[in-house]
Amino acid sequence: MIQRGVATFTLDSGTCPRWLFERMVRLGRQMVSILVQEYGPDEFIRRIADPVWFQSLGTVLAFDWNASGLTTILTAALKEAIRGAEKDLGIFICGGKGKTSRKTPDEIRDWGQNLSLPESKVDNLVYNSKMAAKVDSSLVQDGFQIYHHSFFFSKKGVWAVVQQGMNTANQTARRYHWYSENITDLVCEPHSGIISQVKVPALNLTAKESQNTREISTELVQGNYNSLINDIQILRKHSCRLSRAVSLKSGESRLTLLKLENREYRYHSVLSEDFSKSRYLERILFKACEASPESYERLLSLEGVGPKTMRALSLVSEIIYGAKPSYEDPARYSFAHGGKDATPYPVDRKTYDFTIEFLRIIQRMKLPFSEKNEIINRLRKNG
Repeated sequence: MIQRGVATFTLDSGTCPRWLFERMVRLGRQMVSILVQEYGPDEFIRRIADPVWFQSLGTVLAFDWNASGLTTILTAALKEAIRGAEKDLGIFICGGKGKTSRKTPDEIRDWGQNLSLPESKVDNLVYNSKMAAKVDSSLVQDGFQIYHHSFFFSKKGVWAVVQQGMNTANQTARRYHWYSENITDLVCEPHSGIISQVKVPALNLTAKESQNTREISTELVQGNYNSLINDIQILRKHSCRLSRAVSLKSGESRLTLLKLENREYRYHSVLSEDFSKSRYLERILFKACEASPESYERLLSLEGVGPKTMRALSLVSEIIYGAKPSYEDPARYSFAHGGKDATPYPVDRKTYDFTIEFLRIIQRMKLPFSEKNEIINRLRKNG
């Protein structure tokens, strides 16, 4: 099990010094080579999907453990470290930060062609990459905008996603991890871990508690479009008259006060501009109703369906049909091991032993003894 808790990620400015990035690439090449020899490519993918282990690797490669840049720079360093050796290692890394993230599907397809993978297998990898990005931007509405998406996979098709979002209001970041072998449903608690600074107001449509919301949202778009728009108009009428913005720590949320006939006042935590009159929203809802998706996952996968559409359906499901979604922030995993005095929380022995095992890998690296000790001491200090 991964330790529960939080870790602070502040948004970085500037760029990683060339000398540091080159050092990370050099060390990363040795680390990946040894890890694949020791455990195999599929195990390497599994560990990348572990927020604690990913953070440990970043610390070993000499980046600040509590900076948002660890995610983007570590991914870029690993991608560069295995360049030219991907086939031998059986590991492939696609995507990255900003514009590079949007190239992920093309990079997956390029590797699929290079490896002569079946077209269906490549399409499946591309689909999972796109859906991971959609889930964390449209179903986990926590005020963090995704700006980094990386997709790791092996020859056997085992994959992991590491993506990061930023909250410019409080200058923090959070990271989302996915692991294919643990996922039974892409839209119901699919994460292997989410690491963040603090709990924030969130609309979590991936929670098990949001199952009724997912079911009713799907039924709404499987039904009559005019009926759905009538429901939307009811909410618009009351929310426009009674809504009010409130100040929250995230700086990104709005509480909408609604009063329907013969009902008490109810509060709905959503991001701003939910029910301003929008022809675009109506066009997307029409398209969704026309497609009549057989599942919530298929609904989300439709082109044009995004955060606003899913919020709208969620609000209709709750206010009119009584299916309340989860407002619990799903972020729950941290890098720290805890302390012997239970501060900030008790030591998770399994996680601690897991990291110690990781330390043994360092001893096999072709580095001067003094440099190995420096790495180990830094990891122990930050852990």
